[in-house]
Amino acid sequence: MKASVDTGAQRLIRFLEHAGVEYIFGLSGGAAMPIFDALVDSRIKLILTRHEQGATHMADGYARATGKPGVVLVTSGPGATNTVTGLLTALMDSVPVLVLTGQTPTFNLGKDAFQEADVTGITYPVVKHSYLITSAQELPRVVKEAWHVLTTGRPGPVLVDLPKDVTQGPCDAPEPETIDIPGYRIPSLPDTEALDRAATALGQAKRPLLYVGHGAVISGAGEAIAALSDKLQAPVVNTLLGKGAVDETGPLHLGMLGMHGTAYANKAVVACDLIMSIGGRWDDRITGKVDAFCTDAVRLHVDIDAAEFDKTVTSHIQLLGDARRTVEALLPRVRPGDTGAWLAQCQAWREQFPLTFESPDDDHLRAQHVLSRLNALTEGKALMTTDVGQHQMWAAQFCLTRANRMWLSSGGAGTMGYGFPAAIGAQFARPDTPVWAIVGDGGYQMTLCELATACVHKLPVKVLIINNNYLGMVRQWQELFFENRLSGVDLEGNPDFVKLAEAYGAKALRISHPSEIDDVLSEAIAYADGPCVVEASVVKEDNVFPMIPAGAAVSEMLIERPTEKLEKPSGST
Repeated sequence: MKASVDTGAQRLIRFLEHAGVEYIFGLSGGAAMPIFDALVDSRIKLILTRHEQGATHMADGYARATGKPGVVLVTSGPGATNTVTGLLTALMDSVPVLVLTGQTPTFNLGKDAFQEADVTGITYPVVKHSYLITSAQELPRVVKEAWHVLTTGRPGPVLVDLPKDVTQGPCDAPEPETIDIPGYRIPSLPDTEALDRAATALGQAKRPLLYVGHGAVISGAGEAIAALSDKLQAPVVNTLLGKGAVDETGPLHLGMLGMHGTAYANKAVVACDLIMSIGGRWDDRITGKVDAFCTDAVRLHVDIDAAEFDKTVTSHIQLLGDARRTVEALLPRVRPGDTGAWLAQCQAWREQFPLTFESPDDDHLRAQHVLSRLNALTEGKALMTTDVGQHQMWAAQFCLTRANRMWLSSGGAGTMGYGFPAAIGAQFARPDTPVWAIVGDGGYQMTLCELATACVHKLPVKVLIINNNYLGMVRQWQELFFENRLSGVDLEGNPDFVKLAEAYGAKALRISHPSEIDDVLSEAIAYADGPCVVEASVVKEDNVFPMIPAGAAVSEMLIERPTEKLEKPSGST
C-alpha cells in the first residue's frame, strides 16, 4: 500500500513545529482553510483574533517580549491587507514577524478572482522580504529560507503568500540541507582597526555619552553596555525603544533622550564631546535639527545594518556588527578617561531639571500622577506596552524600565492601536509576568475588540486607559503651533469604557480622583482571573514636557509651556 503524501499545509505546519513555534495568531478564511485544517492536528496553539491587524500586533508583542519570531496566519485579499499596518510597525522597529497569507489558487492569479490581491506587491515596502509560492514543491525550500531571513541579521517581518492549491496539493520535496541566498550576508564583528579606533576615542573623551537604541534590546547588549558605562564612567541615555536595555534606575542613567526626553539627558547630548550610538539609528525624534546635532562631538555608530551608517548623521567611526558582541569586544580595549567633572555636571542638571508635574488635587487627575504611582506599585517588575500619543511619552518618562524586553511600544511607525494587542501577545509569551497595556482613549478604540480574545483565554493582562477625551498629542501641537485652532481632536462620543469592558466579560475599574489611584491600581494588580481594564479620567488639556519642537535643535528644548507663540514645526507629530 502506497504511503500518503503530506499536503503543502501539513509540511508548513510541521516545519513551524520543529522551529519551536508555540502560537499562531490569526483569523480564518477560504483561501487559508487548508492551513487552518492542518493546525487541528498540531501542537501549535491557534489564537483566533477579532481582526487581522490585532493578530499582527499580537505576534509583534510576542516577538518583542521573547526575541523569538511571532507568527500570523490570515486569508487572502482583505485578510492579507489588514496586516499591512502591523507589518509596517514591525519593519520600522526591526521585529521578527512571519505573516502567512492565503491566496487564490495559482490558476486564478491575475484574473481578479474572489478575494484576490497582489499581496507581495502591496506589502513589498513594509517587509524585510516576501515570497509568493507557486508550486507545492517549492514550499520546503522557501519556508526554510524565509525563517532564516526572519531570524538572522537585522530582524524584520517576512511574508509568505500561499495559494490554496499549493497548500492543498501534495508536497514530497525534501527540505534543503543548506541555504544559499546570494547577496545576503550577516555581519559578525567590526574589524580590529575600527574597534581600536573606537576604544581610543572613548578613552580620550572628557564628556562621553552612550546612546542606546532598540538594537541593544534586540541583541541583549545591556549587560555589556552597563559594564562599558561603569568602566568609562560614562552616562547612558536611551531612545524610546531602547528602554530597559540598561536599567533606567542606575546611577549613570540619565533616562530617555529626544523630543520628549528628560531635560538632563538632552542637555548632556548638547554638551558631550563624544556620543556613541549602540543600536540606534539617529532618527528625527533624537536629532531634531540634524545640522545642529552634536556638531562638536566625536560620533561613533554601532549597527548590524550598514544601510544605517551616515543615513541621517555622519559618524566618525562606524562599527558594523551585532551590538552585544561589538561592545563585548570593545570592553578589554578601552581605558577610562577623566570624566569626574562631566558626571558632576550631569548630576547638577538632574537636580536642576527634574521631571515634574503639577501637584494633584481632588479636581484634577493627572496622567503623570497615575503613571508614576503605577511605576511605584509595580516596582518596575511589570512588562509595559503602550499605544502612541501623550500617554506613551508620559509612560516613557515616569515608568522606568529595569530589564530587557519589558517595554514594548511602536516607535518608528507610531501606530495607534498597537498597545493592547501587543500586550496580549506579550502575556501569551510570558504568562507569569505582569503585563500592563497603557493606552489612550483614541488608540484603544482602534483595536479594543481584542478584549474578546483576552477574555476567551482568561489572560490576566491589565489595560490602563488614559482618557482625556482628546487626541491629546495632536491637540497639544495645535495649541502650541496652530494658535489653539482645534480641529479633528475632540473625541466626543467616547463610550463608557467600564461598561464596555464589562460587556466583554472583563473586570473594569475607574479612577476619577487622585485619592483613588493607589487603591484602584492595587485592586487591578491583585486580580488574576482574566483581563482587567482601568479607566483613568484625566484632565483634558495637559501637555507633555520637556519637548523639542520638530525641526528644532536639541538645544531649543522647551522645559515648560512657553509664554509666547511658537512657529509652526517643520516636521510631523
